[in-house]
Amino acid sequence: MRKTLYLKFLLAYFIFGFFGFMVVATFVSSMTMEHLKREKADALYREATLIANTYASDLYNNETSLDTVKKQLDALDTYLSANLWIINPSGRMILDSQSPLDVETETVITDFDPTVTENTYYTIGNFFDSFLEEQLSVFAPITSDYKVRGYVVIHYPISSIETSCNSLLNISYLMLIILFLLSMIILIFFTEMVYLPLRKITEATEQYAAGNMQYEFQIDSEDEIGYLGATISYMASEIARSEDDQKKFVANVSHDFRSPLTSIKGYLEAMLDGTIPPELYEKYLTIVLNETDRLTKLTNSLLTLNNLNTRGIMLDKSFFDINKVIRNTAASFEGTCKNKTIAIELILTGDELLVNADIGKIQQVLYNLLDNAIKFSHPDSIIKIETTEKHNKIFVSVKDSGIGIPKDNLKLIWDRFYKSDLSRGKDKKGTGLGLSITKEIIHAHGEHINVISTEGVGTEFIFSLPVAADENED
Repeated sequence: MRKTLYLKFLLAYFIFGFFGFMVVATFVSSMTMEHLKREKADALYREATLIANTYASDLYNNETSLDTVKKQLDALDTYLSANLWIINPSGRMILDSQSPLDVETETVITDFDPTVTENTYYTIGNFFDSFLEEQLSVFAPITSDYKVRGYVVIHYPISSIETSCNSLLNISYLMLIILFLLSMIILIFFTEMVYLPLRKITEATEQYAAGNMQYEFQIDSEDEIGYLGATISYMASEIARSEDDQKKFVANVSHDFRSPLTSIKGYLEAMLDGTIPPELYEKYLTIVLNETDRLTKLTNSLLTLNNLNTRGIMLDKSFFDINKVIRNTAASFEGTCKNKTIAIELILTGDELLVNADIGKIQQVLYNLLDNAIKFSHPDSIIKIETTEKHNKIFVSVKDSGIGIPKDNLKLIWDRFYKSDLSRGKDKKGTGLGLSITKEIIHAHGEHINVISTEGVGTEFIFSLPVAADENED
């Protein structure tokens, strides 16, 4: 397409013009000539028939004189621009509109044969060597008493027909030239609406292929070309954003791995060089163990997130009681809640509330949300977990009365490794991946998760699950 599409279109345009002229010069020319010959032959045959049935018939019936008929033929010669003859079946000339009346001199058409027309009423040629140029000759028999007494023959020069044909062809050529020039409008439209936008798109794709994802271009069109340009521009912006996310991801992973590794290395070196006395080994080994737990948790979260992105989430859906899963998950945090004097209040709809989902993945969602709620709640506070049913959906709410999330950060909490400034002091072991994993799991179920938070008041996460269909239904 590059550098050749426009030339190909121009070549096709000029080939169209060339063949247009060739068609007019050959097929149209021959068809026009044949049409004019038949048309002229028809007109002359009607005149010859009229003469044969009137003046010539009266002449052979001795009802008029040669002079009178000669005057009529001379007048018709001028009117028709043709040469009119009256000849006998033997070929003897009786009257010639272009020769003076001479009864003393006999003129005979050698080898005259009235059947030369071959079942038509006209012939083309020099009429038995009577003319130097081709003539269109029309025959009309003169009959009397059911006998052919002679013939009215009208000769019309083929050169005159060719002149008329050329005049018509000149009009055709002129119309073809006008059409060819008008068709340049198509070329202009192609240039402005297709070729130039395609050049912009091609240049943009070259820039993107070279790694310049910040290159901007605009196509002011609402058709398919404009949509293509907008799609490519959007694709480039998404790739650029993905690259930025990848850089942030690597930076965050590096930072989150470097911090615990630095602590572990520092404490171990201090223990080896005697900076930390043996009686404090237990304390600092505990810190080292906590840091390794943090690394393990970070690694597991990264593996989980990578599997979600590469293979997608493979769900093993089943019917289960969401209330029971909530109770079991809350019970697993009993020790943590006791240490922080935090209470978990369950407000569950009914004794049993069946949903259709992946029980393992939903347990992970509840664990992540409850773990966050406990981390960022104040001591002696209450965390509420509530289930409700509306419009064939089960809504699960996890609400705390902790530090809350700043309004400007609400859209960022789903990003990988995101930690708000307010949470950094409290979330010592967090990876910043829990909410990203949670969102991926809920979306894999075709459902949604939302957050409502007020800084200094608390945060509420609400997600939906499909109600289990009645097994007794058909």
